[in-house]
Amino acid sequence: MLVGYCLSMPVYLIWGDDLAAREQSIKKLIEDIVDPVWLSINFSRLDGRDPSQASKALEEALTPPFGNGGRLVLVQSSPFCNGCSSNLAERFESCLGLLPEENYLVLSNINKPDGRLKTTKAIHKLVKSQLAMETKCLLPTVWDVAGQCVLVERIANNIGLKLSPEATNALVDAIGNDSSRITLELEKLSILSQSNSNEFKSDMISLNNVKALVEGISTNALQIGEALLECDLGKAFTRLHALLDSGEPALRIVATLSGQIRGWLWVSLLDEKGEKDVSLIAKAAGIANPKRIYVLRKQIQGHSPHRFLQMLVGLLEVEAALKRGVLPTDAFQDGLLSSPDFFASH
Repeated sequence: MLVGYCLSMPVYLIWGDDLAAREQSIKKLIEDIVDPVWLSINFSRLDGRDPSQASKALEEALTPPFGNGGRLVLVQSSPFCNGCSSNLAERFESCLGLLPEENYLVLSNINKPDGRLKTTKAIHKLVKSQLAMETKCLLPTVWDVAGQCVLVERIANNIGLKLSPEATNALVDAIGNDSSRITLELEKLSILSQSNSNEFKSDMISLNNVKALVEGISTNALQIGEALLECDLGKAFTRLHALLDSGEPALRIVATLSGQIRGWLWVSLLDEKGEKDVSLIAKAAGIANPKRIYVLRKQIQGHSPHRFLQMLVGLLEVEAALKRGVLPTDAFQDGLLSSPDFFASH
């Protein structure tokens, strides 16, 4: 039986930026609802970004299943709780009360449902009546180390692995909050733990086990930012190449660096104005934990807001080049070195 789900609920709303967790939740629903023999007939995966496919999803959700098991209609990038035409919204609300028994409508989206929409309110009403379920699949922020440790432990538990605290911390240091890569590395560790290798004599995955497997990815975008802040171009590009070689998407690196530098900029600007309230500074900088401000202040000591503005300008150049199809290594090199003030700490 699918843990955490009740199959008497015909509607499932699954959202969040943790793609791996969303896909895992959907996979479990399919396994529990749809008979494998009838999978090609009773399971539909439709793209909600296409209005015609979103409309077709509602039609299929009202069609009783064939053969054994139930019917599951999955709407990827679902528009129903994040903006759709009034006509489609009306059809969706009507559909909710007409779903045949053994039919299940699964709505998946990276974005949080818009609570102002009638369609979202209708689903939340069903959730309260236990006729629908909402599942949040959210990644911890790049700053939230404790949250990343919880993420690693949760994925390890799903796989059936036990990690020492040191091993958990090592995976967080190496991978950060990328749940897909965490899952991949933990699956490798699971396979190795079942072997007769002397490296894995215990049921507990140790720090040495993790180091042996993921040493080559023990860098992340935040470390690149720190190297740039220190004006250590060699270290920054060494870490950048390591990330790119390990398969990290270049635009994701840009996004992480941009968030990191914007945090530095806000802290620097508010410090210049004499702001003392760390909670206010944290809110302005988009940082969940106000205690993090003390660490950031120490990091940026001696650097002016102008420096961080130049770094953001450089990252905009990188992003523009990447979207034009420039090779990531060339885009980063040209963009980060495009301003003579980029590495100036004035």
